[in-house]
Amino acid sequence: MTIPSIRLARPRWSLRRRLVLAVVGLLAIVAIVIGSISVLALQGFLMNRLDDQLSAANGRSQTGFGPPGSQPGDAPSDPFTNQQLQRTFDRQAPETVIGIIAGSTVAGVRKDQSGTPVNLSTAQSKPLATVPSTGFATTVSLGNGLGSYRAIAVEYANGVRVVTALPLGEVQTTLLQLGLIIAIVTAAGLVLAAFLALWIVRVALRPLERVVSTATRVAELPLDRGEVALGVRVPDQDSDPRTEVGQVGAAINRMLGHVASALTARQASENKVRQFVADASHELRTPLAAIRGYAELTRRGDYDLPDDVVHSLGRVESEATRMTSLVEDLLLLARLDEGRDLESDPLDLSRLLIDAVSDAHAAGPEHGWSLELPEEPVTIHGDDARLHQVFANILANARVHTPAGTDVVTAVAIDGTNAVVTVTDDGPGIPPDLLPVLFERFARADSSRSRAAGSTGLGLAIVAAVVEGHGGAVEVQSEPGSTSFRVILPITAPVDPRPEVVPITAEPVAR
Repeated sequence: MTIPSIRLARPRWSLRRRLVLAVVGLLAIVAIVIGSISVLALQGFLMNRLDDQLSAANGRSQTGFGPPGSQPGDAPSDPFTNQQLQRTFDRQAPETVIGIIAGSTVAGVRKDQSGTPVNLSTAQSKPLATVPSTGFATTVSLGNGLGSYRAIAVEYANGVRVVTALPLGEVQTTLLQLGLIIAIVTAAGLVLAAFLALWIVRVALRPLERVVSTATRVAELPLDRGEVALGVRVPDQDSDPRTEVGQVGAAINRMLGHVASALTARQASENKVRQFVADASHELRTPLAAIRGYAELTRRGDYDLPDDVVHSLGRVESEATRMTSLVEDLLLLARLDEGRDLESDPLDLSRLLIDAVSDAHAAGPEHGWSLELPEEPVTIHGDDARLHQVFANILANARVHTPAGTDVVTAVAIDGTNAVVTVTDDGPGIPPDLLPVLFERFARADSSRSRAAGSTGLGLAIVAAVVEGHGGAVEVQSEPGSTSFRVILPITAPVDPRPEVVPITAEPVAR
């Protein structure tokens, strides 16, 4: 069995945080190195000074006990004489320790602050025996409240050694105080450096924030539709190629220039196509009406026509009718694209839904149709004919693309300042890959089926265009067994025709 490795997600820090932490971390390393070197240098200086003092004290001890090789005391068991002890301690500084090692006997005496010799205990004297007679200072710990000492030993006759020791307490206290001062000053300096670095980095990154603000405004523009005058640019002060941020700003300005050119070319192409569709639709209405009229006139005339000719005339009339519907839909979309052809009058949405559901029931009696209305009429401002077409298209979509026996429920409710109409059916649902493009033009799940049912793929595109023209929105949710269209319309807001051009200009970033 293989145990999968677990990789912990690395924290994503902002550039500002990384820069501040890098500066503070670098300063902390420098401060620690400088502080450590300072402490070590002072320690070396104080230890050298103490060793010099120890050498002088050792010389005074030799003056009291005699030169090396002589007998320091009356006997090994009594290494000190009162005269030698007094003569030695008279010359030493307070806290000086003198010890004599004779065989296994170790005796030590400390001169206190008052100048009185104080005998050391056996446990305190024992570490003095570890000091070698090399003539070099050694650090020993006497313990029991005495702490560490620097000691030097001199060997006399019969293997007797005299040890002179000075306390390290003052050196250690000085080093501790210095270390504490360095730590406090370093901590205070790092805190101050952090605030200064944060302020400096914030000021340094303001041009980058303005660049980000420009890019954000561009990202929020509706570039996918309509004519857009892309006037957003990074300010000149933030597009100087001599700086890193300026290089980014200059690159964004060049990119925006290319995007603006592409949008202009796209809009020009769309305008040509839209104008062609509008002109073609308008020009086709008259000949299509003539074709339908002559076909119907011939079919209904008092002529003895063969059955196949009558059938052919019926097919010509039905196809002309379907083509006329397609032309009318294309012409309506072209007009809606221009923000025209919508009225804004008070209308009873409840009555409009009653008419739409009644028409749907007449067209598809094999389906179950129901309508849920509030007790009070729902009045909104809008184009009565176009909104009737919206709900007729949605209900027709439910009728055409669901099997017989499907229940279709239409409901209206008030949500704040909006009227919300939902059309829900319990049919097979909409394919998931069709949902993202459902409201686009000529979007059909099955072109052959749709053509047989008379669908052009423009019904839901008209729904979206009309609803957006009323300042509303249309949503759809679908899964097997439940499909729901949700139309949201403002209650009192008048129709706001969409402008042909959406000018966007750069605005300074407030700081």
